Amino acid sequence: MNYIVTFFSHFGAIRFKKEWEKAGHPAILMPVPRNLSSSCGTCVRCSVPPLNTPSDEMEQIVKITAEGYQTLYRADNS
Repeated sequence: MNYIVTFFSHFGAIRFKKEWEKAGHPAILMPVPRNLSSSCGTCVRCSVPPLNTPSDEMEQIVKITAEGYQTLYRADNS
């Protein structure tokens, strides 16, 4: 399974990638797909979703499916 995590800042994406790899999970920095909105344009693709560790810097976590993207987490910015 593959997941995409979007962030409010480029710094948040880079920091998450480093921390996620340090925890033993492979992660790739990449541009955010056009179908997903993002404040910074950089996302992290990973095979393990960080559902238990959302941070203030995360905008959303989506699962990549054959039909498209399934949102698993979205920050509440109200």
